[in-house]
Amino acid sequence: MSSSELAEEEERRRKRAPWGVIALVLLTGLALIRNGSGEFDAGPPQPASAAAADTGATPQGLFGNAPPALPYSAVSRIRIPAIQVDAPVMPVGLDLQGWVDAPPPDDPNLAGWFTGAVSPGENGTAVLVGHVDNQHGPAVFYGLGALHKGYRIEVLRNDGKTAVFEIYGVEVFEKNNFPGDRVYGNSGVPEIRVITCGGGFSKQNGYDGNVVVFARMVEVR
Repeated sequence: MSSSELAEEEERRRKRAPWGVIALVLLTGLALIRNGSGEFDAGPPQPASAAAADTGATPQGLFGNAPPALPYSAVSRIRIPAIQVDAPVMPVGLDLQGWVDAPPPDDPNLAGWFTGAVSPGENGTAVLVGHVDNQHGPAVFYGLGALHKGYRIEVLRNDGKTAVFEIYGVEVFEKNNFPGDRVYGNSGVPEIRVITCGGGFSKQNGYDGNVVVFARMVEVR
């Protein structure tokens, strides 16, 4: 890197929220995505129990020789071929209430990358979020609950590289009992969590859970 690039990288890292702050914010909700309607004839698919992440397995035991971590890069797009997701990604931070923000609900095909954590492909756990639905119908991550272990997620980065992640778990967690350490903890290798609303729905409180996809980087293109 040039001296200017190194200075930019150092400034970016100083601005990144420390894990304690991220854990506190994300643990308190990922109520995050609060604009779903839940009012359609068929609700979004929910994860099967067999899709739960195997917390006892090590990264090496699950995936063999993983590619080395990538440097920081903003991201532009996420693709999940198994559920026909091909969506642009915008950066998101925290809203005025301190929740992780979400993309504008009026655009059903838009995902968000939480810039308070690492970028997809860096060592650590990157976080991508999106709506399950809006008042007009299903949105970008409506089908997350139908994913299975072994399916792949492609994240296109602004540096021209595509980080490919293999899913090793899909679960739904109650927002009031969200296991932040388990979901966002750093395994020491590049991982992502893709998150949307899920579980039961009421008009008063919205969705009572979050669908979380656990995936680890297995390829760089």
